Amino acid sequence: MANRMKQLFFPPEWYPQSAIQLTWPHEQTDWAAMLDEVVPCFVTIAREVLKREKLIVVCADAATVRSQLGPVDNQRLVLAELPTNDTWARDHGGLSVFADGKPLLCEFTFNGWGLKFPANLDNQITRGLYQKGVFNQQVLLKSFKPFVLEGGSLETDGKGTLLTTAQCLLSANRNDITDEAILEQSLKSFFGLKRVLWLHHGKLVGDDTDSHIDTLARFCDAETIAYVAPGNPEDEQYEALVLMEKELRTFRTLQEKSYRLIALPVADPVFHEGCRLPATYANFLILNGAVLAPVYDAPKDELAIKALQQAFPDREIIPVNCLPLIRQNGSLHCLTMQYPEGFVD
Repeated sequence: MANRMKQLFFPPEWYPQSAIQLTWPHEQTDWAAMLDEVVPCFVTIAREVLKREKLIVVCADAATVRSQLGPVDNQRLVLAELPTNDTWARDHGGLSVFADGKPLLCEFTFNGWGLKFPANLDNQITRGLYQKGVFNQQVLLKSFKPFVLEGGSLETDGKGTLLTTAQCLLSANRNDITDEAILEQSLKSFFGLKRVLWLHHGKLVGDDTDSHIDTLARFCDAETIAYVAPGNPEDEQYEALVLMEKELRTFRTLQEKSYRLIALPVADPVFHEGCRLPATYANFLILNGAVLAPVYDAPKDELAIKALQQAFPDREIIPVNCLPLIRQNGSLHCLTMQYPEGFVD
């Protein structure tokens, strides 16, 4: 008898969570020259997570992390010593799905955002955590290697819709599949999706992810999308963001209604050593009962916080200064991976 097709559910990020994963910076990562600046940022994120749920920290040395964190709820803290290249857990972390109601951790290949950076160690972290028993005993690990897929490239509404960008997913340095329709069928198969909404426009200067969706447009609920608005017509990003905004306005929910679009301000330019960094207010992190909002010590921070409060009226909006993080071209959401209830005891 043929195997019955399993019912898959790809939960949205506002689904109740059991844990957040951080991969901690150390002297062998790209943070080596600025550990004194970035570690306090990691500590801030970690402490906010630990107020609300468990935190998994992948690290080179557990004793060092404990010292840096200071007094925290140790019953919620899970330290896992594993070798790492870098710290971007969103993209090397496992993706969470429920198959017939049972937790399934999906392991894809992480290849350093299209072979741009070393990723041999980060590519093994999910399996390493699984082998260490970090996840609930009911969790099954399913490998989809050698398919390359990063968590930051996907946004789900929990109703069967995926929002993503063609520039990233169709990158030739990730997979051999460069046909949108064929790739869409693969995504539907992996995650039990009904449809994929493709953005063909939208880019931030300085971004090295090939336009991850989590830098540009995010589901806040099944009918709401927060996105980076175009801003100043003189800005070099303006045209791409205008075209993205037009695309978003054409999208419809599964009930054929226009999405409620919440405009986030485009971040003022931030430069380091003459290069513009990809600062964005779209890289927020949803926690149980709260949203961590990236801010950049700029006047627009307050506008972004107000917009996010509009998007999440029942959650506390907590600003986190992400100026140190964008020195390595990322922000809050990029650093973290969420695991729904049922994945971590």
